Amino acid sequence: MKDSKLPGDKGLVLKSRAKHHAVSAQLLRPFSFDAMPLIIQYEVNFQSGIDCGGAYVKLLSQTPDLDLDQFVDKTPYTIMFGPDKCGEDYKLHFIFRHKNPRTGEYEEKHAKKPDADLRSYFTDKKTHLYTLVVNADNSFEVLVDQTVVNSGSLLTDVTPPVNPPAEIEDPDDHKPEDWDERPKIQDPDAVKPEDWDEDAPAQVPDEDAVKPDGWLDDEPEYIGDPDAIKPDDWDEDMDGEWEAPQVPNPACETAPGCGPWKRPMIDNPNYKGKWKPPMVDNPNYQGIWKPRKIANPAYFEDLQPFKMTPFSALGLELWSMTSDIFFDNFFITNDRNTAERWATDGWGLKKAAEGAAEPGLAAQMLNAAEERPWLWIVYVLTVALPLVLIVVFCCTGKDKKKSPASAAEYKKTDEAQPDVVEEEEEEEGEEKAAEAKSSSAAEDKSDEEEAPAEEEDGEKEATTDEKEDDILRRSPRSRKVRKD
Repeated sequence: MKDSKLPGDKGLVLKSRAKHHAVSAQLLRPFSFDAMPLIIQYEVNFQSGIDCGGAYVKLLSQTPDLDLDQFVDKTPYTIMFGPDKCGEDYKLHFIFRHKNPRTGEYEEKHAKKPDADLRSYFTDKKTHLYTLVVNADNSFEVLVDQTVVNSGSLLTDVTPPVNPPAEIEDPDDHKPEDWDERPKIQDPDAVKPEDWDEDAPAQVPDEDAVKPDGWLDDEPEYIGDPDAIKPDDWDEDMDGEWEAPQVPNPACETAPGCGPWKRPMIDNPNYKGKWKPPMVDNPNYQGIWKPRKIANPAYFEDLQPFKMTPFSALGLELWSMTSDIFFDNFFITNDRNTAERWATDGWGLKKAAEGAAEPGLAAQMLNAAEERPWLWIVYVLTVALPLVLIVVFCCTGKDKKKSPASAAEYKKTDEAQPDVVEEEEEEEGEEKAAEAKSSSAAEDKSDEEEAPAEEEDGEKEATTDEKEDDILRRSPRSRKVRKD
C-alpha cells in the first residue's frame, strides 16, 4: 500500500490501467451449500480513487474442466460479489448463477440495488471491508465495514426472479379487428349551432382605441442616416444603387409614435374556433385488450435457491481505468463469529490506524468546503449569527432607571405620573405602625403579670384602662383613610 498507516502491511495490487487482469487461487477444500451459511469478506482500497472499473471477486464453480491457468471472463462461477463503478454509477454487486432444474441451463440473478449511498467508499481512499452473508433460509446480507447496506431474499429480491411465473400470455392470441378500446367517442347526435361562426378571427381591432395626441402620421419611423457617406469603392454597376443605412427618426423620439396609426388588436369576444362534437361515453367500449393467459410450459418452482453449485476457487477477473487498487485478507467461512474475529484482527487495526492519522475537525471542514464551496456560506452564518445576536442583546438593552431628562420631560408636558409606588409605601408604613403598637401592648401585659400580689387592685385598674384604649384604637373611626 502506498500510504499505509501500518508498517509492513502488504496486499495484492492492481498496477496497470486500461488492461484486463486475472488472478486466482484454489481453496483448501470445496465449499458446499448445505445447512451452514456462506460468509465471504475481503478488503479493498481505491488508493487513487476510481474512474471506471471493478474490484469484485468470483467464486469459481467446481467443475471437472476448471483450469486456473486458463481463468478468463467466461470461466463458470457460482457467485460474483464486490464494488464496481463507471461514471457516476456506483454499484455493489451480488450476482449468483442459478441452475434451471428443467433445462439444466444457468442464468445470472442480480440482487436488488442497495438503498445506501456508496459514493464515499469509492472516493475516500480508505480501506473498506466488504462482506456477503448468504443463509440457508435463502436470506442474504451485504455489509460494508460491518454495517448492513443491503439485505433481502433470494426468492423475492433478485432479477430476474428465480422461479418463472406459473402463467404467461398466449403468444398465438391476437386482438380481434372489431375490438373497440375507445372509452370516449364524439356524440353522433350533436349538431353545430346555427350561430357558430368558424370563420370569425381570433383577434379584431379595438374600436374604442383613440389615436394619441401628437402622433406624427407623416413622419417615417426610420430614415436614412444623414451622416452616412457612400464608400469610395462603391460600384453601382456591381453593387447596385447606394442607399444610406436606416436609423431611428429623431423626430419620433418625443412623439408617441410615427407613421400610419393603426388600432391595436384585441381578443375577439365572438371567436369560437372550429366546432367539434362533444365527447360522450362509448357504448361499445370493451376495455384494453390483453392476450389470454396460458400455463407456462417452462414453469418450475425452486424453493431452495441457496443450494447453489459448489465452488472450489476464488479469483479476480478485472478491467479498470484506474491503477493501484489494493486487495487484502480474503476470507471464506461458514461461521459468522469467526469472520468477525478475523475482521477485527485485520481490518480493525487498519481502521484504527487510519482514524488516528485523520486530520482534525478544522481540517476536515476546510477539505469539505473545497469540494463543496457553498459550505462557506454555512460556516459564515454559523459563526456570525450568534455574534450578532450577542451584540444586539448585550449592547442595546434599555436602562430601567429614569434619567433626569425624562423627569424634566414630565414637567414640560404636565403628563400624569404613576403614583402606585407611593401608595404602596404608605400602606407598608401603616402596617408597620400597627405591628409596633401590638407588640408594645403585649410587653406591658407581661410586666403587669410579674408585679407583687399586694398591687393586685392597681393592676386590675391598669388592665381595664388598657382594654378601653385597645377598643378605641381598633375602632373604625380611629383608622386612617387609605388613598385610592
